[in-house]
Amino acid sequence: MFSVALTEAAQLRPLEPWQAGEFLAHMDRARPTVDPWIPWAGVSTDLETARATLQRYADLAARDAGRLFGIWLDGTLVGGTMFVAFDAQAGTCEIGCWLEPAGQKRGLITMAVRVLIDWAVHTRGIHRVEWRCRTDNTASSAVARRLGMRRDGVLREVHPYKGIRHDLEIWSLLASDGFSSDGLSGPPSKEGSDDGSTDGSADGSGA
Repeated sequence: MFSVALTEAAQLRPLEPWQAGEFLAHMDRARPTVDPWIPWAGVSTDLETARATLQRYADLAARDAGRLFGIWLDGTLVGGTMFVAFDAQAGTCEIGCWLEPAGQKRGLITMAVRVLIDWAVHTRGIHRVEWRCRTDNTASSAVARRLGMRRDGVLREVHPYKGIRHDLEIWSLLASDGFSSDGLSGPPSKEGSDDGSTDGSADGSGA
């Protein structure tokens, strides 16, 4: 099975429909933390809806239009990262992620997203990697900075959540910016530790 070691205790590997039970148990632990940022956290509430969420990403992967990966820590699913959108012809993609409290303070998101960026840019020839987050999701914007992304601007009141419309920040990294995958599996620096409750893209598409 495909697996990338992030640390001695943590692995990044595909998250697929047959793992719906494990994914649901993870969502039950993570939902209070990640629901404001990850739209599908609030709808993956039983085995059927959890499987549907995973199947949607499996269908995207079959079309080479997106992919979903989980992060396991000591054998337990604690978060993940994904290509929310992937367009090889246009040379663009969007990356998102999420993390339950048990996985925080370890730099796992930063390391996992570096793996995806490295594959997208150096293997698939993607030119622009995009990252979106609500302006009040400071943990997510901190990850974008650690990854060397630049803040392109803000989409005003584009993201509705529980009757309130929120602004989204747009961050990006270009292949021409000289992204390096050095340190993918090394321990995070003090500055690089994931320190927020959640990280990642959050838009109406279910990132």
